[in-house]
Amino acid sequence: MRQNNPFQTIRKHISKKDYHYFDLENPRDLAKLDNPLLALENLEGLVIIDEIQRRPELFPVLRGLIDQSHKTKFLILGSASRDLIQQGSETLAGRISYLELGGLNLENVKGKTQQLWSRGGFPRSFLAKTEIDSYLWREDYITTFLERDVPNLGIHIPPKTLRRFWMMLAHYHGQIFNASEIARSMSLSDHTAKKYLDILTGTFLIRQVHPWFNNTKKRLVKSPKIFFRDTGLFHSLLSLKSYKDLTFHPKLGASWEGFVLEQAIQILNLKEEAVFFWAQHGGAEINLYFQKDGKNLGIEVKYTDAPKLTKSMYTVLEELDLTHLWIIYPGKESYPLHKKVTVLSLDQLHKITT
Repeated sequence: MRQNNPFQTIRKHISKKDYHYFDLENPRDLAKLDNPLLALENLEGLVIIDEIQRRPELFPVLRGLIDQSHKTKFLILGSASRDLIQQGSETLAGRISYLELGGLNLENVKGKTQQLWSRGGFPRSFLAKTEIDSYLWREDYITTFLERDVPNLGIHIPPKTLRRFWMMLAHYHGQIFNASEIARSMSLSDHTAKKYLDILTGTFLIRQVHPWFNNTKKRLVKSPKIFFRDTGLFHSLLSLKSYKDLTFHPKLGASWEGFVLEQAIQILNLKEEAVFFWAQHGGAEINLYFQKDGKNLGIEVKYTDAPKLTKSMYTVLEELDLTHLWIIYPGKESYPLHKKVTVLSLDQLHKITT
């Protein structure tokens, strides 16, 4: 199972005669590219190569083809990993740009926030007829990812081991990752636990949010927080089959925090390397700190009916010299709490910095 193929959307806007399509999960197309130079060098227009992770050795060939012809454009699709992106960047430096296709977000599903939060952004999960159908699809996706996608990336870890680690990781969602603690519980080394986390991060399933350091003399948290990028998968690994199950679970607040942060990062078009959290040991903290248009900005996430100003917020405003702080909550009304603090409903995220 996988998300809807982005090519299905692309080809609606182009005539079949305008492109050449190779699906590397199709044995025939795969065979055609056994001699890639012969198969590709005389093609003109748009050449689409899907599932590129199955043949990363094509990158050097593409470099030569790109350099010798300006009549051909290549659209490369596939299940990306950090290593694959790095390889592409090194081989095609100056010749390639990237577009990360995430799941559905609030701008795609107007009025269905609860469903998006509960089921996640995979189209087939979100659009399933019932909650149990959605849950079963996600279970199949998790199994397929572990048994097929991970080995296809050249990573050889027993699926049961990685699944157990992934399930344990769900209990750290929204928290500081403690490699030693999770390693001990699985009889692994700290190094192996960090390696497993890097695999899930590198395949865009886990987001590591790193701490921001400023010049304060106070002790700051210096380890990353981890979040599941897709709350549907997070809920599945906690065996939460419905929204009702979620509302009674101790991880409800953490789930809301991860959902809001992921939506904010997508909708505000924030780069991964440009978002941080900030926290003092045993003191003030903020969920998301970022800079935009020369301003220091912050987002705090609260799962409460009526957020209030706290001592922590005043500290954050001063320590980080914030231009503004937004508190995102599940209510419908938006209103100011302070000249630099605004309570904002989730569906008003796009108004941040505007």
